[in-house]
Amino acid sequence: MLSAIRRLYVPVQPTVSGHNGQVGYVEHLPAPELQPYIYCYWQLQTREQLQEPFVYRVVADGCIDIYLERCNPAAAYVMGFCRRYTEFALENSFDYIGIRFLPGMLPLLFGVHAAELSNRYEALDSVLPQLAAFLAAQADPALPVTQLAALLDAYFLGRLGAVARADMRFYGALTMILERSGVLNIETELNTGLSARQLRRVFAQYVGDTPKTFSKVVRFQHVLHAKPSAQSLKYNKVFLDAGYYDQAHFIKEFRNLYGVTPGHAFGR
Repeated sequence: MLSAIRRLYVPVQPTVSGHNGQVGYVEHLPAPELQPYIYCYWQLQTREQLQEPFVYRVVADGCIDIYLERCNPAAAYVMGFCRRYTEFALENSFDYIGIRFLPGMLPLLFGVHAAELSNRYEALDSVLPQLAAFLAAQADPALPVTQLAALLDAYFLGRLGAVARADMRFYGALTMILERSGVLNIETELNTGLSARQLRRVFAQYVGDTPKTFSKVVRFQHVLHAKPSAQSLKYNKVFLDAGYYDQAHFIKEFRNLYGVTPGHAFGR
């Protein structure tokens, strides 16, 4: 069941645009054994110094990320589930490395409570001090990213033997939401053997928010993955197929999760 999550869910972040190719974003796959848990290792870097600071927008994707600036690897952070977009004001020159965990997987690997990280970022050394120490020692700016990825693979593969037993009722509920692209009635269609109270508790523990909020993010991500044109959104009413009540509902929720309107995101 865990391996199905990656097949069912592809978290999308906007491509870096503007700045004439001076800023690049690249994703790297982890080792095959880690792919049910880690979606990717990513790098966001300037290829040459910018004339002005760079604002990077992260859209809601249901995942938990660990990230650090390679020139200061001791200052690593973990960013929890976010129910809206987040913007980071970066410097004129930067080289960030990140680890994106699929929904529910960082808590499974490390035993952290996801709700304690939600809608904010925390210093990694206050949450996972051993991992923070490992990153501080290994994330040398001169080390090629492929070699750093191999070191990360080795570290996380070593964690697999210590993974706690997964609550398959939670992962069953997670899978059902992903199979339906977030379009379902949580109260009546999420039949997992858990009461509504238990379901909220396990989603807070593993995801960091309620099943309803997580489903909203999944539905939004499904629209991003479909890459609709602005014209198809306007005339084909794609948002209705995605479970939104009407265009106003879609635009309001999209803007909250992305930071701009659908027309701006997909081109007018």
